[in-house]
Amino acid sequence: MFTVKDLFNLDHTMAKDYLSQFTFPWEALQGIKDFILSVGPFLDANYEEVSENVWVHRTAKVFSSAYLGAPCIIGPESEIRHCAFIRGSALVGQSCVVGNSTELKNVILFDGVQAPHYNYVGDSILGHFAHMGAGSITSNVKSDKQLVIIHHGDEKIETGIKKFGAMVGDYVEVGCNAVLNPGTVVGKNSTIYPTSCVRGVIPENSIYKVSGHITEKKG
Repeated sequence: MFTVKDLFNLDHTMAKDYLSQFTFPWEALQGIKDFILSVGPFLDANYEEVSENVWVHRTAKVFSSAYLGAPCIIGPESEIRHCAFIRGSALVGQSCVVGNSTELKNVILFDGVQAPHYNYVGDSILGHFAHMGAGSITSNVKSDKQLVIIHHGDEKIETGIKKFGAMVGDYVEVGCNAVLNPGTVVGKNSTIYPTSCVRGVIPENSIYKVSGHITEKKG
């Protein structure tokens, strides 16, 4: 339930071929920077290299107060709003919103992703039409600074990674001020209630209300 194919429709990202190499999506985190640097110089003429290793599609809207750190790619019709902070190693797909005071670092945003208000998304992958409510964040480093382990029931999955935020499947809704703790995996078409503190694997088509209370969606 948490492979690349389980979580994402790869037809909605420029990183389709890159992600297809991996069984589990977190395996892709350490190569995002190199992937962007490898494809950026060969993007079509609709992309402009606005600064070194920063490529922006001509139809994207980037506010003058936004910061675009290298390397990054901003896709067609995406909007990078006031005071957005893209630290680098960020692939932003088509028709995405990166909003006021939102920070991105080492991420892949599939087409249609919205992180519009005061979000932190680091060392994470957000699937097609995933939406981060205002103030929701991915926490990407454990407090004890140890390697991230994914908890799936009684199973513990070693990732070998120190920085790992969340894998958020297609059409996931994350409520306002929710925290996705290191190693969180949210299956596609699931909903996270506002102010939730989430860890582990949330099955697809679920509603996460509070810890230990997850219900199946109806209809």
